[in-house]
Amino acid sequence: MDAGPSSRPVEAGSSCGQVNNAPSFAQMDDRLQQAQIFKDAGNKSYKEQRYRDAISRYHRALLQLKGLDPNMPSPLQAFGAKRPVVTPEQEKALHDLQRDCYNNLAACLLHTEPVPYARVKEYSVLVLEKQPGNAKALYRAGVASFHLRDFDSALHYLGEAQRIQPTDANVKKYLKLTESELSGYRQQEKQLYRDMFK
Repeated sequence: MDAGPSSRPVEAGSSCGQVNNAPSFAQMDDRLQQAQIFKDAGNKSYKEQRYRDAISRYHRALLQLKGLDPNMPSPLQAFGAKRPVVTPEQEKALHDLQRDCYNNLAACLLHTEPVPYARVKEYSVLVLEKQPGNAKALYRAGVASFHLRDFDSALHYLGEAQRIQPTDANVKKYLKLTESELSGYRQQEKQLYRDMFK
């Protein structure tokens, strides 16, 4: 049964007088389910070490979720579009899927050459905005910060990751590397100041 023109989004080139209505509950469920399918396919590709394919699947999952978050403004709202109305269950599923896809994207990107550390950090920070205590995101944000030579941020993220997972060998390794870099950097700073005031 056709729901009528009011349920269709405004298409490019159509008049600005038309309004893009928010997705219905059923449409929300359909898009959440499709995003879950893409995410699961991405997880399968990741396990098979097909990282590029996994990245593509996670991006496709996120595309399904685009515009569904009632807390995020849509570019069409300036033209009178309504925000989506979601149930608490749909909103939780949406945020869980977004968080998992960004976390998994960061993991995949660490397996690519060259590693785009700025994107790894960006995706990890997006995860931490939704779940501040996510140990994997803290670790990846720390590793990315280390490689970006932002040692203060690396120390913060890795310190938080170690607080949550005190026995994780990878966290300990990067924390030690970061502390070593910071110590060397501080020694250089001290020497520079000594030389300036001789």
